[in-house]
Amino acid sequence: MSPPTAIDVEGVIDTESIVIPDPLTVNGVSARRAKAGPFSAGVAAFTTSDHFKSPSTGKPKAKRWDHRISLESRSRKPSNLKGAAQYLKTPGMISLGGGLPCPDYFPIEEISIKVPTVPHFSEEKTKESGTAITAGKYDVSEGKGAYDLSIALNYGQGTGSAQMLRTSALEQTYRIFCERGDYVLSEEYTFASAVETAAPLGVKFLGVKMDAEGLLPEALDELLSNWDEKARGARKPFVLYTVPSGQNPTGATQGTKRRHAIYKVAQKHDLYILEDEPYYFLQMQPYTGPDAPDVPPPANNEEFLKALIPTYLSMDTDGRVMRMDSFSKVIAPGTRVGWITASEQIVERFVRSNENSNQNPSGISQIVLYKLLDESWGHGGYLQWLVNLRLEYTKRRNVILAACEKYLPKSIVSWNPPTAGMFLWLQVDWHKHPAAKTKPIQDIEQEIFLAGIGEGVLICPGSWFTAEKSGFVPVDMFFRATFAAASEEKMTEAI
Repeated sequence: MSPPTAIDVEGVIDTESIVIPDPLTVNGVSARRAKAGPFSAGVAAFTTSDHFKSPSTGKPKAKRWDHRISLESRSRKPSNLKGAAQYLKTPGMISLGGGLPCPDYFPIEEISIKVPTVPHFSEEKTKESGTAITAGKYDVSEGKGAYDLSIALNYGQGTGSAQMLRTSALEQTYRIFCERGDYVLSEEYTFASAVETAAPLGVKFLGVKMDAEGLLPEALDELLSNWDEKARGARKPFVLYTVPSGQNPTGATQGTKRRHAIYKVAQKHDLYILEDEPYYFLQMQPYTGPDAPDVPPPANNEEFLKALIPTYLSMDTDGRVMRMDSFSKVIAPGTRVGWITASEQIVERFVRSNENSNQNPSGISQIVLYKLLDESWGHGGYLQWLVNLRLEYTKRRNVILAACEKYLPKSIVSWNPPTAGMFLWLQVDWHKHPAAKTKPIQDIEQEIFLAGIGEGVLICPGSWFTAEKSGFVPVDMFFRATFAAASEEKMTEAI
């Protein structure tokens, strides 16, 4: 291999001026960390590479490898939702932004494990005199530690924890079905990470029109019936990604008739349906007003299950549905555990893919879930937990809706009460903004977003969730608020 050329190396003339720091040792880690300052505490705390850098050793700057990095890698862009965490560093900021479940509803108060005591590492010694370690849910707020279950079990940044749930399954699905340049169909506003995961693979999303009940089957049929490969520059799409219940970000839920109609369109055009259902068991009773009495819980588990809207998987007769489930919204996203249900052929392809990628789910997560669901709760107990969780999130939904009715001007802001999930989709009549005739919709949306930040409230702009990212100019303006994480008092204050 030839030596580096002059352009590869940053020249250093005055070598005596270089300050070489002391070598990093185990005993010196604490001192280095003290100089770096504390990390940002909290759920999904914002972080940068600066948190992990050590002082320079006086070496020249490393050469860049742009000419070697793959197109897929170069195509990856920062996540708007992850990046929004930087605003949470502001003291007193109330977040209605990220879809973070409330830690109060994580059914795990503490985790205790027994580990070997140094230097006695044998199994026998560990049983006799091992060290018991316990992690509580609120150790940070109670001053007992710098990391607790309210943080560990929730979403986190990619630099410190796994990627957002389901993106692994989605990425494998794209790789199984799609070639570079293909389109995946979805609701016109959709789960942002689904789009961001597809982009580096050269897979584009194309949005289908929606109404209050979600994706419109007529619009889907029209789009596919009139597909022009030459004009679109791509073959006719055959993958549909949808979040049927409590759709992220709109909160829309497809009814039974709507799902049957969409399935018929899928049969007509030979579509494969990716049914993403993290909010399926968070279906709620219709909202009837701020003074309405609480809806009584189902009398038993059978009644609860019968009340749920049938899934695409349950109505599938062709093997054209892959359903994705997870514990992210009903146990804790920090478990990083989900599962797919599909035909034998598709599952076999996933097994082959997993063998050479993430290999297996977290063992710690699996044993915790096993102890909780199998040894402690059982199926009946788990269903009772879901009933309880649905009631809790229904109360939260009612609180934010009551606040909207009380404080938001209905001549400017409108919404449809969600019947599942964690999100409220607010439509803003931006034409009534004083600058509507002089500024584009994107500028006004950003102005409103930053005004909210200035008032101590984080809410997500609708443009973050558009299925189409290239050249798409929205006609309507939306903002997504989540009623999952903030307290009832803080939600009302934020609205």
